[in-house]
Amino acid sequence: MLNQTGRFWEKRYHSTGFPVSDKRRALNTLRYIHANPKAANMQQGFFYDYSNYGSYDRLTNDGVTQWYPAFLVLGSTLEICAASYRKFCQKYKPKPKPEKRNYWGGKLLAQFKVRSRVKKKKTSPGQKSLWEDWATPVEEIRKAAKTFVLANCFDPKVVTLKFEPL
Repeated sequence: MLNQTGRFWEKRYHSTGFPVSDKRRALNTLRYIHANPKAANMQQGFFYDYSNYGSYDRLTNDGVTQWYPAFLVLGSTLEICAASYRKFCQKYKPKPKPEKRNYWGGKLLAQFKVRSRVKKKKTSPGQKSLWEDWATPVEEIRKAAKTFVLANCFDPKVVTLKFEPL
């Protein structure tokens, strides 16, 4: 439709939206997103410093997360919603990834380094660089990141050390 090609545009990356009224699909999608670090063997559980699972599990305010309507349908109070969602997530079993297959010549070609020409990045007309025009102070960014991470991490005592000045 957009006449685009490349990895991002190929069929395996294609996804479709779903109506807000489809609560089951919304919860499954939310759980899938929260389980990605666990499925990738980056974490043992669902808590990940850069995910908002902690806000859903412990009902903390990270300054960014808003409760998804499907989450709010799980119970009459937020505590019941959190307990139901926690139980729902514990049942999740990610599908195992298929073994990586080597195609003919894959090992041979991997030995050669591809030399690419350095191309000047082209910008579309009217496109601006985010960093050149962004006047948000670094300290404000650090404060927002700290609030988000501490609200969602597994052990706030350990993570606090990441934000201590050296």
